Amino acid sequence: MSSSSLPYDQHIDTCFEEKIGTGGLSRAAYEKALADAEPALAWLRSAYEKKTLALLRVPERKDDLSAVRDIAAKLLDNTTDLFIFGIGGSSLGAQAIAQLTGWGTQAHVQPGLRVYIVDNLDAQTMQAALSATDLRTTRFLVVSKSGGTAEPSIQMLAAMSAIEKAGGGKYMKHHFAVLTEPAKDGKPNPLRAFAEKHGFATIEHDPGVGGRYAVLTSVGMLPADILGLDIEAIRAGAKDVLTPILAGKPAAEIAPAIGAALSIALQREKGAGISVLMAYADRLDRFIAWHCQLWAESLGKDGKGTTPVRAIGPVDQHSQLQLYLAGPRDKMFTVFKTDTAGEGPQVLPAFAEDPAFAGFAGKHIGDLVDAEARATIDTLAKNGRPVRTFHVPKLNERTLGALFMHFMLETIIAGKILGVDPFDQPAVEEGKILARKYLAEMK
Repeated sequence: MSSSSLPYDQHIDTCFEEKIGTGGLSRAAYEKALADAEPALAWLRSAYEKKTLALLRVPERKDDLSAVRDIAAKLLDNTTDLFIFGIGGSSLGAQAIAQLTGWGTQAHVQPGLRVYIVDNLDAQTMQAALSATDLRTTRFLVVSKSGGTAEPSIQMLAAMSAIEKAGGGKYMKHHFAVLTEPAKDGKPNPLRAFAEKHGFATIEHDPGVGGRYAVLTSVGMLPADILGLDIEAIRAGAKDVLTPILAGKPAAEIAPAIGAALSIALQREKGAGISVLMAYADRLDRFIAWHCQLWAESLGKDGKGTTPVRAIGPVDQHSQLQLYLAGPRDKMFTVFKTDTAGEGPQVLPAFAEDPAFAGFAGKHIGDLVDAEARATIDTLAKNGRPVRTFHVPKLNERTLGALFMHFMLETIIAGKILGVDPFDQPAVEEGKILARKYLAEMK
């Protein structure tokens, strides 16, 4: 199946038994899961009409973008270095967006403004990052929906302490902006109250959109604007994916419903409890990390859900493909392939005269990446492993926005089919409470 009206194509033929043999899915199991997706689509249409799921209204919004641009301008004023503090849904989407610029890839360089998206808390990393910048021209964006998340809170306080020690305390309010929920019943959350006390600029986190679903809100749009990306194009791509659902199309014509049905059916019929996503593009690495949180935290409840695994090609052909081909038949594969043929550095024929290297003469780096992506897809299929392919002709803002919405909707639909709430995360809270307790007990 191809999603020709979207800025990507989703192909699922190599997931079925008639194509790949006994490892593949039966059409009957798939059609059953597709039928189970119809109530979820009806629920989404109703939620849109009744405005009970704010996420569905975000792609068409423009009223919030002026505030995004205002805060971006403040953070960019006389700035050499910018830190974004957040974790999970407050950070992974921003990282996925930033990778459109090459941020976080192996060859990443930052001429001009240097952006650090510091999510994972590590004492040595944090010390090194703060020590490497001129704090006089360094700015900080702190992102926390609830305003009570421990990691960005301690990062903010540590950065403030570093500025104070460096003698810049009287300019503190010019260094920080905070993105968090608005006050509820007139009472601000801890982070907002702190920001107001210290005169930090603030911007609202949409209270109706959970953190891991927030990438299309100011949580993702503010970093995107800071990096010079087209924020309206990101939302336009998301709208492309949502439109067929709102138009009442059947599940068989809805790309996210097809993906959800495929995953559910493969788990039901083939025991595919692991979902491997492999991208043949460095610039999709953090997108896959974003998806892993979204899928795991949304669906891992009541003994249900599948385990997402992140992989990047070609490197993980060498580290994981042996297991995927000859290990347990408990996986569904999704491979992202971009148009890379003819791209990148080219090998001069004079340097490939040795017979061992003759195949590289005149070839581009992108030619080998393209060949390896196709080889991986075909090899998985020939070995009876169900593999879905996303063809991404052009990786840009519109395409990434579409992929964000596709996988958020795919996750919601899968949750509805499984009978779990895709919007809560009760199991996570226990660890957060214990961490606070242990921290308080330290001398």
